Amino acid sequence: MPRLLGVEIPHNKKIEYSLRYLYGIGLTRAQEIVKTVGIDPTRRANELSEEELNKIAAVITERGLKVEGDLRREIIANIKRMQAIKCYRGLRHYRGLPVRGQRTRTNARTRKGSRKTVGIVRSKA
Repeated sequence: MPRLLGVEIPHNKKIEYSLRYLYGIGLTRAQEIVKTVGIDPTRRANELSEEELNKIAAVITERGLKVEGDLRREIIANIKRMQAIKCYRGLRHYRGLPVRGQRTRTNARTRKGSRKTVGIVRSKA
């Protein structure tokens, strides 16, 4: 498997789709990178030479694209900053509730977790 910026990308997929395995690179950016480097987008990742992989890595770094660990650290730092200043979004992150205005009366189970029964206590008698 070819390695790119410390991540193993799938070798049997087209290069446009293999680049998407890097955190922070989606389809549009992958297409731009392939176009800039001048690689045929239909080629598979295992057909690329070491030189072409180095060109791809160089394009990513020279454009200043944050990928993988740097991007994850920046996102976590932004969330921590919002929590520290106690803005609305920070409080929603802190409480584990939906952040972007979704309803919580029903749904929101992904963020809130499984249901917790409240208020019904029955005696054993």
